[in-house]
Amino acid sequence: MSTSALTRHVHVLAPAGERHDEILTPAALDFLGHLAAAFGTRRNDLMRERRRQVLRLASGSPLDFPMVTSAIRADPSWRVAPPAPGLSDRRVEITGPPDRRMTVNALNSGAAVWMADFEDATAPTWNNVISGQLNLLDAIERRIDFTTPEGKEYRLGGQLATIVVRPRGWHLDEEHLEYDGRPVPAALVDFGLYFFHCAQRQIDAGQGPYFYLPKLENRYEARLWNDIFVTAQELLGIPRGTVRATVLIETITAAFEMEEILYELREHSSGLNAGRWDYLFSVIKTFGHRTDFLLPDRAKVTMTAPFMRAYTELLVRTCHKRGAHAIGGMAAQVPDKDPAAHEAALAKVRLDKEREAEDGFDGSWVAHPALVPVCREVFDDVLGERPHQLDRTRDDVEVTAADLLSVRRISGPPTMEGVRTNVAVALRYFAAWLRGQGAVALYGLMEDAATAEIARVQIWQWLRHRVIDRETVLGLLDDEAAALGAAYPWADVQAARTLFERTALAAELPLFFTPDAYARHLVRRTEARA
Repeated sequence: MSTSALTRHVHVLAPAGERHDEILTPAALDFLGHLAAAFGTRRNDLMRERRRQVLRLASGSPLDFPMVTSAIRADPSWRVAPPAPGLSDRRVEITGPPDRRMTVNALNSGAAVWMADFEDATAPTWNNVISGQLNLLDAIERRIDFTTPEGKEYRLGGQLATIVVRPRGWHLDEEHLEYDGRPVPAALVDFGLYFFHCAQRQIDAGQGPYFYLPKLENRYEARLWNDIFVTAQELLGIPRGTVRATVLIETITAAFEMEEILYELREHSSGLNAGRWDYLFSVIKTFGHRTDFLLPDRAKVTMTAPFMRAYTELLVRTCHKRGAHAIGGMAAQVPDKDPAAHEAALAKVRLDKEREAEDGFDGSWVAHPALVPVCREVFDDVLGERPHQLDRTRDDVEVTAADLLSVRRISGPPTMEGVRTNVAVALRYFAAWLRGQGAVALYGLMEDAATAEIARVQIWQWLRHRVIDRETVLGLLDDEAAALGAAYPWADVQAARTLFERTALAAELPLFFTPDAYARHLVRRTEARA
């Protein structure tokens, strides 16, 4: 695409960084400007509709499968696009932020797919965002090898995982890029920069530009993404249908529109994924005012809970009915130096992956390379030489709206240990996130923003229903803040504590902790320089 083909210009409002000019080229910024001009208003309208939906459901409107789209669900003839090169066998997928070390480790891990995560696993500092794009470009060009100051070498091997990029959600802006006097939606930034620089390179390498789409709430948001894909392909002269996207079903409203989401993206779709913590986070945000949706300790809400079983079984049935991959949830365990603890963690992972494989999932997620072998072994046992099990249509599954909403069957008050754990995890994650770290090892698990979200909204829900009192939470917060400061002298304990109080103890629940925290702490704007 020539730079004269577009007249839409984006201004950079951030300090220049090393090699940033390789990503923020005039042509790339014009490409972003075209996307912002074409789709920014629709994105803003959809965000307003999200807020209206919150109010409708809070006022008692029922949540059900949409009647207006019943013909789409009843039509047996349509299918999504066939698997694209590099996405036919997805039995093990590893996730993590696109920092340099993780990029090499993930690509070398033996997983079939690496989800390069600009969303929950990346604290969106400007350097993280642009260096992540550079790392992906360097990986595709096979020039990412490096040696740390301690002498540890990182080199790409021969058989690499397929790269799938997860951009930030629709609710976030990128305050360092401005179009027409407004920040560019962060999702367009992450998608657009990767697509502009890497789409053709990936095609030339025998694969393509592939994406994970987070936090969609309905079919209209999927339609917006599909239109973006069509426009982006047209602008760069890439054949329509080259893009592939897997949607994370991690909101309760999206669970009622799985088929519609696949339908809207069908020429670009490669499946759906079950995202556990964000899904529970969404349930509380949507129905936290209701006593029959009072969740107990996080540890007690497993994937075998009836409403979670309904969600995952419906996802597999929906995907396989339409020829799409169904990808399971995250195994977040990290290696433990204690052999017994390590074996116990692997046993939990194995049990979780066995359930998913037996239910019909075509693959699943892990957060650490050490978990790739056990996940692969489980899916090898079920799949054998087959790349997937799309032939398992799960016609035996029948899920009603009541099944998806049957939280009351496990509802109940928390334990004091559950309250303390949520306070400790949220506070520690916030402290790391504020320093620019989005993936954090806490208590044997690799946690990202979704964990902090479910932890802080559970505190909010328990306070709202008076199953715990504010004084108790504040006392625990004092204890955990002191422990955090003692263990990590670098931590800005006061900033982390204030963030917790604003997002967990407020009368009105903030829908996400990230937008306000980002604007307050991570934005470093300068005068426009482009």
